[in-house]
This record gives sequence, C-alpha cells and structure tokens, in this order.
Amino acid sequence: MYTYVNGEIIKNEDVRISPYDHGFLYGIGVFETFRTYNGQPFLLDEHLVRLNESLRELNIDLQLNRSTVEKMLTMLFEANGWENAYIRLNVSAGNSEIGLQTAPYRNPNIIAFQKPLAESESLVEKKGEWLTLRRNSPEGRYRLKSHHYLNNIFGKREVGNDPKVEGIFLTKNGDVAEGVVSNIFWTQQNTLYTPALETGILDGVTRQFVMKIAQEAGMNVEEGLYRPEHVYAAHEAFVTNSIQEIVPLSALGNKMFPGAEGAAVNKLFRRYREAVRL
Repeated sequence: MYTYVNGEIIKNEDVRISPYDHGFLYGIGVFETFRTYNGQPFLLDEHLVRLNESLRELNIDLQLNRSTVEKMLTMLFEANGWENAYIRLNVSAGNSEIGLQTAPYRNPNIIAFQKPLAESESLVEKKGEWLTLRRNSPEGRYRLKSHHYLNNIFGKREVGNDPKVEGIFLTKNGDVAEGVVSNIFWTQQNTLYTPALETGILDGVTRQFVMKIAQEAGMNVEEGLYRPEHVYAAHEAFVTNSIQEIVPLSALGNKMFPGAEGAAVNKLFRRYREAVRL
C-alpha cells in the first residue's frame, strides 16, 4: 500500500516524518477525513473550505485547491487501485527549531493516505452512551479538526473498543455536545435538533450536509443548547460523520430509539445515498 507525501507516492513502510516537525512536537496540524465513491471525493469543496480556514488559524502558509487535491487522489488511486476509500488528508506545520514559533510556517508537510471501504446501502445501528468525561473547550476561537485529539482518545477509552457503541460528550455545563467521532442529531415530530456550535463542537461537514438535506426534505432544523432530557423526549436519534455517513442510535443511556427502523433517519439516509450516487 502507498501514501502520498509532499508530492510523491511512497510505500507505507517507507514513510518518515522528522521529529522536528512542529506537528509532532506541538500538535500544530490539521486534517480532513472524507470518502471517495467510484473514485470521486464526496463534499470535497466543503472539506477544503474548513481545512483552509484551519490552516489560516494555525498560521500555516498553505491553501489547497480542488485540482491539487484531485491530483493527490489520482496518484493514490493509481498506486492502490481503490475507488471506494477512506481518505485522510493531513497538513502539519513542518520542520522548525525547537521552541514555540509565532512566525508563519512556510514549509508544511502534506500527507494523504487511504484505505478501502465497502459501500453500504443499508443503515447500521449503534448504541449511544453518555460519557462521564466532559468535552473540552476549543484551544482557540472555535474547534479545529486538529492534532489535539487527547480528549477524544480519553472518551474512546471510557466507552471501549466496541465499534457498535458511540460515546456522547456533554459540555462542562451539562449540555449535549457531540460524539467521540461524530455529531449528534435527534428528531421530534418534523423538527431536527442538533447542538449549536457555541457548545464548542466541531462543525462537521456531514453535519452541515445533513442539515441541508433535512431542510430540503421539509423538516425544520434547530440548533441550540440542550440537556440530555431533551434527547430523551425525542422520537429518533442518530450520529453522523464523513466516513460512517448517517448512523441511527438504537439507544442512548436508558432511552430506547427505533434505530434503523426510524422514518426520519431513513428519509435522510435515502437522500444522502442519492447525493453520493450523483
């Protein structure tokens, strides 16, 4: 298998990063994960908007455009042959002197790798569990998809390795936040609810897209500050991310939900799959 590193395709076992990369030393780096379907990246423009905004926030002197990333993906496909794949596009600050740097990073390291994924035409359920660990606040003005992932790691350790269980964070104030690797939604009647960005959650690309297709489907969409009791009063609940797409919850805490049988989640999943096939 092969990885893209700074314009070259390299065997995975031969990939090296310097210990002087400030992404390694100080966690100064960001990444995006997305899928390709039949060789085409889904929601790539939206992922690049977030990535480029994050690079500006971290003072990394790089802006990636669609054509550049498409060339990376073509190189990976030619090397690995996977049209349906998980993609991780990572930009780290690059090599510099030891010590905290305030000047812009001019020579970042760009790494992209993939792994094959099978398309799923049916919903796969998970069970949600409230985490006792609270969601940390963002390091800056808003949450970046950055190398600072320790809060997520500790959350995953708390919930365990079962792939059918997703841990759900609360904020320090007790408001519903997000999953360890997902955003959370729930429905009542014809309204779709999700925590507001002011809770400090990641503004997920799939989160944005699900809100859009929900509105197109005639649903009301509301963002706000919600306690777990609000979720317990819901008819359905589900989580989202760019790799797992839409994942219905069969339960959250002691509350049972219809999971993959839910009408709202099925309506949204059909629209999501239609968009993927375009």
